[in-house]
Amino acid sequence: MAGKTSKKTSKPSAKVAKKAAAKRVAAKPALLAGGNPQIAKADGDAPVQAYIAAMPGWKRDVGRRLDALIVRTVPGVRKAVKWNSPFYGVEDQGEGQAWFLSFHCFTKYVKVAFFRGTSLRPVPPGESKSKDMRYLDIHEDDQLDEAQLAAWVKQASQLPGERM
Repeated sequence: MAGKTSKKTSKPSAKVAKKAAAKRVAAKPALLAGGNPQIAKADGDAPVQAYIAAMPGWKRDVGRRLDALIVRTVPGVRKAVKWNSPFYGVEDQGEGQAWFLSFHCFTKYVKVAFFRGTSLRPVPPGESKSKDMRYLDIHEDDQLDEAQLAAWVKQASQLPGERM
């Protein structure tokens, strides 16, 4: 039997390579409907940055701009990922987190949710079935009015927040 080579030696290495490739793919967050990244629920900047890094295409730039604007506008803002969306909030008089804003990827836009949006002036344009919530939808070719967005963020951070 000397001189015969076994074909079995190549199969295990192929299986190992396939498993390694599967692990590398699994390390990247899955994209849910509309390209929304699936990120585990967690507090802090790191999960929010992981969400933004996983946003597909042009939406990633929107996520970076939103995050930077919120951090500039609300010093000490708290961050978390909940329900596959970044949340932004402030400590509410020692009572815990009070969330004022989140955003979420959809197929053709990024939706910014202001939890007390009906109290903002001017009121953001997107209506909601929720009594207090208002939305701002950002599409790929939209010119983002950062001054208006910053004004809404500042106002929203000063209102009583949502506890979630």
